[in-house]
Amino acid sequence: MPAPIDARAESMTGTFLVLDGPEGCGKSTQAKLLEQRIAALGRHTLLVRDPGTTRIGEQIRGILLNPDHREMGMRCEMMLYMAARAQMMHEVILPALAQGTAVICDRFVSSTLAYQLGGDGLTADEIRCAAEIAIEGRWPDLTILLDMPADKSLARVTRAKDRIEQRPMAYHERVRKNYLAQAHADPARYRVIDADRPPEQVEQDVWRAVRPLIEAPNE
Repeated sequence: MPAPIDARAESMTGTFLVLDGPEGCGKSTQAKLLEQRIAALGRHTLLVRDPGTTRIGEQIRGILLNPDHREMGMRCEMMLYMAARAQMMHEVILPALAQGTAVICDRFVSSTLAYQLGGDGLTADEIRCAAEIAIEGRWPDLTILLDMPADKSLARVTRAKDRIEQRPMAYHERVRKNYLAQAHADPARYRVIDADRPPEQVEQDVWRAVRPLIEAPNE
């Protein structure tokens, strides 16, 4: 939960940042580094993961990633992600943003538009319509996509692979294309960063993209 803040911040509008990308691209590492950078400037920060963060969201996460649930349809999968997201927005993210907090989210709707798009005939419009309800219309201010070739990113996953990670390489290559297509379609709200480099180099580029939003005066 976000840390208590003083009354002066109650009227502020927070900054909503998302780090996304394929399995093994370094999202979690970069999200933590970004949180430290922003906190060092004196801003209140909140780091969350999607799906998860809330008690309900973590239970849904367990269902989604369990390899035993092979019969799950893609529409069911999409709606479960949205359900976990809706609870996180209601319980954690929206209250934090209302207090002026900089929220950093590890994955978000951009993941659904990459991983579930096309499955069971799902279209981008259908996913966005479901998302609009789940997130109450509060889209991220900026989404950072950490881009890597699918074979290199999956090679970084050394633990037992979850239900999504176990899918064939052709699926993960399509996921990468879906990510890049999002960024191409909405360059004002997306930044693509090459993640196939040392973490410190990636961190510098992430900060370069985020810094104007963090240092800009609140409306």
